[in-house]
Amino acid sequence: MEKELWRQSATELAGLIYSKRVSSREVVQAHLDRIDEVNGEINAVTVVLAEAALAAADRADTSELSGPLHGVPFTIKENIDCVGSATTHGVPALAEAMPTMDAPIVARMKAAGAIPLARTNLPEMGLRITTDNPLRGRTLNPWDPDRTCGGSSGGEAAALATGMTPIGLGNDIGGSLRNPAYCCGITSLKPSPGRIPHATTLPPRDGGISAQLMSVNGPMARCVTDLRVALGILAGRDPRDPVSVDAPLQLPEPASRKVALVTDVPGIELPAATVAAIRQAGDLLAAEGWAVEETQPPELERVTEIWAYLLTHDISEMMPALMELMSEGPLRSLNNLIARYQPSTMPGLQVHTERNRLCRLWSEFFTDYPAMIGPTWCDLPFLHDADIDEETGIDLVINTLRFITPGSVLGLPSVALPMGVADGLPTGVQVYADRWREDICLDTAEIIEKQRPPVWPPRG
Repeated sequence: MEKELWRQSATELAGLIYSKRVSSREVVQAHLDRIDEVNGEINAVTVVLAEAALAAADRADTSELSGPLHGVPFTIKENIDCVGSATTHGVPALAEAMPTMDAPIVARMKAAGAIPLARTNLPEMGLRITTDNPLRGRTLNPWDPDRTCGGSSGGEAAALATGMTPIGLGNDIGGSLRNPAYCCGITSLKPSPGRIPHATTLPPRDGGISAQLMSVNGPMARCVTDLRVALGILAGRDPRDPVSVDAPLQLPEPASRKVALVTDVPGIELPAATVAAIRQAGDLLAAEGWAVEETQPPELERVTEIWAYLLTHDISEMMPALMELMSEGPLRSLNNLIARYQPSTMPGLQVHTERNRLCRLWSEFFTDYPAMIGPTWCDLPFLHDADIDEETGIDLVINTLRFITPGSVLGLPSVALPMGVADGLPTGVQVYADRWREDICLDTAEIIEKQRPPVWPPRG
């Protein structure tokens, strides 16, 4: 076979299993072997479900085709319910928190024939943009072990980047699908809120208003085709999530084929490699007939400010509970965020009025530019724990996320897409479109990806 099984995409593996060129057991075993080979160094996988995965693979090999990912293994972030393993949220107090039902996205992956292979790491309560916690330890970036792998779905991204899994499940309220995709050189889809359901059997079963408006589940992979297949599996209404909806995955073609390139973020000097990647993406689209224009979306600085206020309104009320769960450094960072964006300085009514105004302005922007391409992060992956430095951590986090925050607070879909390697680190872009236009994000990313194949870190 031309490529090792652990280097294949999820859809490639599904095709091999369907044609009986390989068995599901062979595929699962190849990934278990890969975990054994590299996870001791990277620490992306926290719990390996080897026995159950091999048994499921044997059933898949003797049963009829059950769905588009029949017999293909997948991994699950440790804040998503998967029966038989704990939903730890990366904190010791929840080390034995066993769900009684799969999360809707896990159940849907299983119904599509996919096989849970392992759980992956995250920061405490998913509240950092790096991946480290006192329960499981630090996940390393496979490109540079001194730099962050991103967070909070950092275990998923590092596992994908090194071939320990072909596809995985994460979530995002402040870039947690997109941050680690950028840092590790893989791709991810952050959907519109409501597109993919969320539910848990563990308390608290209902999140605050910031989670209701901004938190989403989504797929992570090494190619856009896998994201598209996963979206078709995961999307749709679930009664356990009152925000979730049934909505078409493919909508009419936009009236224009114009793409906005964002190469300048106010107050930030983007890395040269990032600007080059954005312009290269624009060139690839121009070659396919798109009209490409460098421009600015509305009020980027205000967008980040409203995102932060929306979070701190909830986090400030959650602090007594978080103090019982989290360690000193991340707690100090959250308190610094609250101090910077004091809820009392912007009442809830103003936050939500401003959010709605910005949503309207950006939707109007997308009528002129159906697709927008800009940075994922506004800086390179930082050195470990720079995000919780008492003096500079908050500025680093806010400035890094200045083009992440629009997707979260405005409810926009986004694909984080690798674009190559610069100075030993992956570089990439982020493809935005208006709400419910995941199809535009995926179509646009796929055009670019055809000319920019997946990247593998030195350990991969």
